[in-house]
Amino acid sequence: MVRTAIFIDEGYWMKVLDGFGRPKIDYSKFSTFLARGESILRVYYYTALPYRGKIPTKEEQTRYEKKQGFLNSLSRLDFYEVRCGKLKRMFDENGKSVFQQKRVDTLMTCDLLRLTYKARMDRAVIVTGDSDFIPAIQITKDEGVQIELVYGGDKYLPSNDLLLLADTRRELTQDDLDVFKLV
Repeated sequence: MVRTAIFIDEGYWMKVLDGFGRPKIDYSKFSTFLARGESILRVYYYTALPYRGKIPTKEEQTRYEKKQGFLNSLSRLDFYEVRCGKLKRMFDENGKSVFQQKRVDTLMTCDLLRLTYKARMDRAVIVTGDSDFIPAIQITKDEGVQIELVYGGDKYLPSNDLLLLADTRRELTQDDLDVFKLV
């Protein structure tokens, strides 16, 4: 029996969904689709909660609570584990607020390597376009784990190095989304 772990980079995944008109997704069906009938060890979902100031505005509080509700619903799904980094507020040269996710890539890298070195998975399905993961994916692959890269087509094509590194590649299509979107 092949043990499959799924790693979803929400930042990338939301861009892919935007390209399909941001449909609502049945995440249980999505993970089953990604596992291709294999046993799911765990589905890791990486994100950061929205910015909320020390004295949050009503809009900040509403956005935060909505996202927290979504993440709680994911956490209740079988095999799902939500990993949250932090959203850091900074300012650009014009004094405009700019937000950056922190720790999210590191969390994914740590989980990928931990499962690799503990020999817990045979196959890693990775939904990302971020080339920052290449070193961790290379180590995982070198340790005998099969790597499948899932991406959102030409508009959200991962780096060429990431595509070349994966053992298999799966481009999501509208027909695929029809399988796991909520009706």
